[in-house]
Amino acid sequence: MRSLYISLFSEFYKSRKTLAFWAAIILPVVICGLITFGFYSSSEKILAMHYPPMLLWLRYIGAALGVMGVLILPFYVIFMAFSVNNIEHKNDTWKTLFAQPLNKFSIYTAKYLYAVILIFICLFLFAVLTLAFGHLLQVLVPKYNLNEFDPSVLLIKFYFKLFLSSLGILSIQFILSLVWADFLKPMGIGFVGTIMGIITANVSWKYAYLIPYSHPSLVLSSSTAVKKLKNPADFEIFTQEVWTSLIFAVVLFIIGYFIASRKSIK
Repeated sequence: MRSLYISLFSEFYKSRKTLAFWAAIILPVVICGLITFGFYSSSEKILAMHYPPMLLWLRYIGAALGVMGVLILPFYVIFMAFSVNNIEHKNDTWKTLFAQPLNKFSIYTAKYLYAVILIFICLFLFAVLTLAFGHLLQVLVPKYNLNEFDPSVLLIKFYFKLFLSSLGILSIQFILSLVWADFLKPMGIGFVGTIMGIITANVSWKYAYLIPYSHPSLVLSSSTAVKKLKNPADFEIFTQEVWTSLIFAVVLFIIGYFIASRKSIK
């Protein structure tokens, strides 16, 4: 446990000034801010539609989820997975890293866990800022009546489901960034995979859940069913695509360890 803690702290220290780290914080602030500004500047048009508070919250939350979940989340995961391992590639320190008097599995796990933590921070901030900016919007436009519905449980469940659905993509990209030091190969495969995932999810292909890159899109497509529930927070988290994502994550995590450990003897 001590080896894992030291390795995890080391990952934070090495990457605390990188774009991948700061993007986890900046992206939620910028996107939630822009969507709030859009709802504020278009308040007259939105009020004319006479949405009840629950439906207005769903539209507001859906605006953030639609932008972030389909494009930004997959590409952030792809870039961040590359960035975490590129530190060792760039400095040629894989052999030095595994030569430390620390457990090899702890060193590898810390790298992977650090990437998972960055995704969690990003999505956690999205959930918190969506709620915070929504209440700010209520102050700016009191006629929205957003204070008559509490979307906190819905936000937590939706973003947690989105977090779980991203782990399959992370595991694939983590391995690709272990194998290749250059930027183009992992990013190119990730880009093609993301486009393929979006298309297969949008056309409702029955085997789309087998493509990890489609999982965030499948989670978002299920949001249409949420509106039909009496209580939107009652939707299921552990659906087919989420279980598939977790299976991919576990299997590829193990494979990735053996790939990473071989670098210590090169």
